[in-house]
Amino acid sequence: MKTYQVAGIGNAIVDVITTVDDHFLDHMGIHKGIMQLVERERAETLYGAMKDRREASGGSVCNTIAGVGAMGLKTALVGRVRDDALGRFFAADAARMGTAFVNPPVAGGELPTSRSMIFVTPDGERSMNTYLGISAEVGPDDVDEAVMADTEVLFLEGYLFDKDKGKEAFLKAARACRAAGGRVGIALSDPFCVDRHRADFRRLVANEMDFVIGNEKELTSLYEENDLDDALARAASECAIVVCTRSGDPVVLIHDGHRAEAPVKTVVPVDATGAGDQFAAGFLYGLVRGHSLETCGRMGNIAAAEVIGHIGARPQQDVHALFKAEGLV
Repeated sequence: MKTYQVAGIGNAIVDVITTVDDHFLDHMGIHKGIMQLVERERAETLYGAMKDRREASGGSVCNTIAGVGAMGLKTALVGRVRDDALGRFFAADAARMGTAFVNPPVAGGELPTSRSMIFVTPDGERSMNTYLGISAEVGPDDVDEAVMADTEVLFLEGYLFDKDKGKEAFLKAARACRAAGGRVGIALSDPFCVDRHRADFRRLVANEMDFVIGNEKELTSLYEENDLDDALARAASECAIVVCTRSGDPVVLIHDGHRAEAPVKTVVPVDATGAGDQFAAGFLYGLVRGHSLETCGRMGNIAAAEVIGHIGARPQQDVHALFKAEGLV
């Protein structure tokens, strides 16, 4: 058995969360319901305007790994934080969650630890203002090939594919993991990121990945198709496992030509933060445990439904117990 059942490479971001009304968003010039990158000065202004804020280690794949760990699997995380207050908080929080944060905080790092100010309105929408800082500088030197080889399933965050050093890190990690018999997959993360690097994403998915997770916009963008079924067919011809989430409609999963769907239960969202991240966590749990593709999708949907029922991007209930209640384990 390998030391780690699931490892991830992603932006290591401290989430700072507060609840506000729409008037506050208008007053501060915050665009509702989207993730917007901000510069350091703007980040400090928004942070200072937040009341009753709470902090949690975050980042898309980081949230996924935390969710997988909470389900009982052995996990590791590759990311980059500075040796400052937020960076030390992030590393300590990962350890508290039982995840091996394999990269120590960088002393004298070139940029501060990344943070995302998340403003949640009463309708459950989250408006994210993210200062990427040092986390976006992940490169091949941050990847320990021994850790990758000691991992069953490696999960990559598409956002980090935006820089050449991130692409190099992904290739190094994926090849080390697969050479040792592991499986590797990626979350496409964002259709605009896909637009910027379509050819490189296509090569990565076709040649280096065992599975790909994306939503309808991301997958149609990747293959430049208007019709989702056409995009899925092209994805399935290049990658063994394709997973497509569809915002409340059943999730489509394809494995070696076999198509399955996992139904989604309607849930009134309190905070949509982390829904996709926790879907991935449930899916990865099922994948590692050897469940059917449909069951993996159902596990993902249960995990996503749990996280949108409360503030924050990580589960509060025992998701494994929810799987058991549905007869999945």
